[in-house]
Amino acid sequence: MGKLLLALFILLSIPTLAQQAEPKDLFSQAIGKNIRKYRKQAKLAYIRKDEERAQFLFDSLVKKVVNGSYIDNFKVRKFTGRRINLYKFEKPIYLITYASWCVPGKGEVPAFNDVAEKYHDQIDFVMLYWGSKKKIRKSKRKISKHIHVLYVDEKENRNDFAIRTMKHSLGFPTSFFISADKRILDVRRNFMHHYSKEYTESYNSNYQSFTSGISLLQRGEVQKELKSEYEN
Repeated sequence: MGKLLLALFILLSIPTLAQQAEPKDLFSQAIGKNIRKYRKQAKLAYIRKDEERAQFLFDSLVKKVVNGSYIDNFKVRKFTGRRINLYKFEKPIYLITYASWCVPGKGEVPAFNDVAEKYHDQIDFVMLYWGSKKKIRKSKRKISKHIHVLYVDEKENRNDFAIRTMKHSLGFPTSFFISADKRILDVRRNFMHHYSKEYTESYNSNYQSFTSGISLLQRGEVQKELKSEYEN
């Protein structure tokens, strides 16, 4: 009788434990409630060439809807062909979305390489790429070994709402700052290309932008530790 009650207790506990393990407010769920309105208003702003309004809408969406939600555990592929879950990364994540048709600024990739070289022991650096696999593979040769370059297969991910939103609504390139527990701390568009500027100025501007993101991730971890100590 005792064994039967124990087995029944374990079975009843499994759904509860699963609910506790799964973040309550996923990115896809939070943004899904607001994305249609955002798309409509942002499209109108771009038609009117009102970039200030478009940026305001993006910032409002991030601040009021996206920040504080938990990134979905989607699957993409390494260039070896093996699929990988985003939750495989256990450190805070500096994730940048890219596309094969995006041309980085002169100093952008070298700056990101140097930042990854310096902080890879604390942070997982991830580039999430869309587009031609052949072109991405060529670009990958210039990227540091400390940056995880992942490929989005459109056929495999066509029903993944989080992936579609990253591409069609938030655009490229965009940086996601994700804590170790997969909570989104911030999302920023990257406007540091400086195509018309010399390499040194482009590099310095991008390096400053990237290290600002590093500081945000570091502060997030400190705040989480302080909160944990306070609760205990």
